[in-house]
Amino acid sequence: MLHSLHIQNYAIIDDLSILFSGKLNIITGETGAGKSILMGALGLILGERADSSVLLNREKKCCIEGCFKWESQLEIREWLTANDLEDGEELLLRREIAASGKSRAFINDTPVTLQQLRELGSKLVDLHRQFDTLELGDTEFQRSVVDALTREPDLLQQYQKDWKVWQADQHRLDELKNQLLKSNQERDYKQFLLDELESFAPKEEELEKLDRELTLLNNSGQILQVLSKMTDLLRESDQPILPQLKQGGQALQGFAEMIPALKETAARLQSVQIELDDIADELDKIKDDCQVDETRVEWINERLADGYKLLKKHAVRDTNGLIALLEQLREDQVGTEKKEEELKELELKVAAAYDRLFQRATKLTAARKKVIPPFQEQVKKLLERVGMPNAALQVSLTSIAPNQTGADHLEFLFDANRSGKWEPLKKVASGGELSRLMLCIKSLVAASMQLPTLIFDEIDSGISGEAARQVGLIMKELANNHQLICITHQPQIAGKADAHFWVYKEEKGSGIHTGIRQLTEEERVTAIASMLSGEAPSEAALANAREMIRS
Repeated sequence: MLHSLHIQNYAIIDDLSILFSGKLNIITGETGAGKSILMGALGLILGERADSSVLLNREKKCCIEGCFKWESQLEIREWLTANDLEDGEELLLRREIAASGKSRAFINDTPVTLQQLRELGSKLVDLHRQFDTLELGDTEFQRSVVDALTREPDLLQQYQKDWKVWQADQHRLDELKNQLLKSNQERDYKQFLLDELESFAPKEEELEKLDRELTLLNNSGQILQVLSKMTDLLRESDQPILPQLKQGGQALQGFAEMIPALKETAARLQSVQIELDDIADELDKIKDDCQVDETRVEWINERLADGYKLLKKHAVRDTNGLIALLEQLREDQVGTEKKEEELKELELKVAAAYDRLFQRATKLTAARKKVIPPFQEQVKKLLERVGMPNAALQVSLTSIAPNQTGADHLEFLFDANRSGKWEPLKKVASGGELSRLMLCIKSLVAASMQLPTLIFDEIDSGISGEAARQVGLIMKELANNHQLICITHQPQIAGKADAHFWVYKEEKGSGIHTGIRQLTEEERVTAIASMLSGEAPSEAALANAREMIRS
């Protein structure tokens, strides 16, 4: 509940503090005294926009601070945790506006954004002004009202769990279908590529090896010429080297006995002869290996041509790139087959999830249908009490495809004059009608919904007498379990207050400022009597006022 409100330097308010009751707080005062200014200030700590024009004194900042005492509601605690804000027995919401127009917001002295202030404020206060009843025309609010009346919150919670499961499975199914659609569109082409590569059957570094072999074969003529020249020089020329070395070595050997040093030289010469003979044998062998096989050359040229064509087609650099691509195409083929199997399994899973969801939706629809007739009847009776005897509310419930809140489209329809023409509430109800209808609905769901502090700004527009008294009684009943703050001009409503505040203007310094104070019991009698008969109330008006307070 809103425990206190402190306002500094706002509009015609210099410095003002209010301590509220936890039940029904009534605010009255003369027209123009500043009652609605209080609501404007409260709106600032609930996240409404403002500028420097609200400053009373342009040399000082404006500061509005609201202190809320709250029980440990899970929704508020989760919000504070999610926004890294500390909780406690009190929540302090503060808004500061500088002369420059710059605004700052705080929650428990921690700077926050305006959006954060607005989000938390909506969980703490329901600021209900005349003509500010858009929430009542909102289908989501209307649905939450009916669901609260079912008193079966688990129904919707379980449905929403099943909805999330079904949505997640359906999303995966849609993704898989798109993937397979794309795969199927590419399948024939990929199969062609796979067949082409498998037909070519590349081996590791094959093209690179063939390229080197072809280079060798293409240069075999020149190589053979050099090899032949070298073998001729060693063995077959007119004066071959090897026979001459052999002959010379034998001659030296003959003189080795006479010249001992020649023995070692002759041995070395023999070693050279043996080495050169080995080289000649090796050259003969290489010559045999370098014989050109035209069939082999033709095959290599064809193989390389096919291979280079594939390299260019697939934009890869070497044979290993082709092998990697071949493996990838094979994996893709296997992956597509697995996805097709997964698709069949997932379709069965989605169908089962939808069946569970539909069963939940059916139960949810049945629960809603059950509470709608008594709800319509109760609203009609309350509307009669608040001066709208010809008005009625009808709840339209039609079947739609399942969504996050069920398989129903729910809408409040309104007929103000028994015309038989039912129209959407937001299109036909006036501001005053909406205000009283909102009060009736909230009084019915108060026990079922965690309503925040309810604030009604001049909800009594267009009513008086018994209708006003009934509005006061409904508020009094609602205030048994909720904090209400109401600005009113009706004495019948003011008489039901648990705390009655009087707003007034006073001269202070060189200007007129707004003040507020809580009235004593006798001051309440005088104030209500003045609302009945004017500034100088008669004894009859005073007696009437006392009766209103007691009844």
